[in-house]
Amino acid sequence: METFYETNLGKMYLGDSLEVMSTLRDERVNLIMTSPPFGLVRKKDYGNVDADKYLDWFRAFAKQFYRILSEDGSLVIDIGGAWIPGQPTRSLYHYELLIMLCRECNFHLAQDFFWWNPSKLPTPAEWVNVRRIRVKDAINCVWWLSKTPWPKASNRRVLTPYSDSMKGLLKNGYNAKLRPSGHDISDKFSRNNGASIPPNLIAIANTESSSSYLRLCKEHGLKPHPARYPSELPEYFIRMLTDKKDLVFDPFGGSCVTGEVAERLKRKWICVDTVEEYLEGGKLRFQELSEQKKKVPTYSLSHPGALWNGVDNEESLPSDGGKNRPSVQTPFVKEEEQSMEKDEKCRQLNLL
Repeated sequence: METFYETNLGKMYLGDSLEVMSTLRDERVNLIMTSPPFGLVRKKDYGNVDADKYLDWFRAFAKQFYRILSEDGSLVIDIGGAWIPGQPTRSLYHYELLIMLCRECNFHLAQDFFWWNPSKLPTPAEWVNVRRIRVKDAINCVWWLSKTPWPKASNRRVLTPYSDSMKGLLKNGYNAKLRPSGHDISDKFSRNNGASIPPNLIAIANTESSSSYLRLCKEHGLKPHPARYPSELPEYFIRMLTDKKDLVFDPFGGSCVTGEVAERLKRKWICVDTVEEYLEGGKLRFQELSEQKKKVPTYSLSHPGALWNGVDNEESLPSDGGKNRPSVQTPFVKEEEQSMEKDEKCRQLNLL
C-alpha cells in the first residue's frame, strides 16, 4: 500500500482496499460511494469475481464498511446484473448481496435506486437482437444502505426542473380532491416549490467520447478504465448525503471518478485501486478539474403502448420459447447485428 497521488482534500492509494480500510479508525467515513467489480459470467480486465462466489468475496469488505462508516453515514453501491450462461434468465447475485448486507451485516436499506442508461446498446445480443425473446438490459441497481434508519440526507440537494405538465398545473390551478385510490390531493399540491422532488429512477447516459479523461489518457498512452460510471452518478449521492469536508471513500476507485467529484464539491476523499495504470489515468482527471456549468441533457421514456395498434399483424410466439436459433434472419436483423458488431468495436476503441 502506498500513497499514489494526493491533493489538498484527498488521496489515491495503490493497493488492496482492505489494507487501506484497516488503517482507518472506526466511524471515520461519511459516505462509501462505489461500483465494485460486477459478478459477471465473463472475465473482464479489471478482475471481476464469478457470480456464484461473489458473496464470499464481498463479506470481508462489508465488515470493514460497517466499521469505518459513521453512525449517520451511507453506503451506496452501483451494481449491474448478470445473465446465467447459455440461457435467457438472470442471476440473482446482486439481490443476494443486498439481502446479505442487511441480514448478516446489519445494514438498513434506505432506498433502492435504478440507474437507467439511455445510451446502452441492446444486449445481450443473442436474446435481444437475434432470438427476440428479451428486451435490452439498460439499468443498474443502486443500493443506498445505512447503519441507522436515519442517515443524514436531504433531497433538496438533488431537485429536478418541473415538467411542462407541472408548470401548466401551477399556472392554471388544480382542484383539490380525493383520488379513486383514496389518496387525498390537497391544495398544497399546487404550491410552487421551484423544483421537483426526483424519483428513484436516475437517467444518465454513460457516454463521454470527447471527455478530457479519454483525451488525456490517449495523449499519455494510457488504457482508460473500461467500466467507469458517469460523474453525475456519484455527484447525485455526494450532494444528497454529505456536507463539505465530510470524507467520501471509494474502495474500488478505478479511474477515481468519485474522487474527482468529491474534490470539486469540496469533500475529503480516498480512492483505492490495485491497478497502477488506472490510477495513472485517474491522476489526469485533476489536471483540468473545472466547475464550469455544462449543458445537461434530458431524456424521455416512451409510453409502452405507443406502437400497440391492434393485434392483426402479430407474429406467433416461438413455441420453444426461443430455445432454437432462427434459421433464417430478415435483412433488418442482419443489418442490426452488423451495426452492433461495429458499435462494439467502436466501444473497445473508446470512440463511442
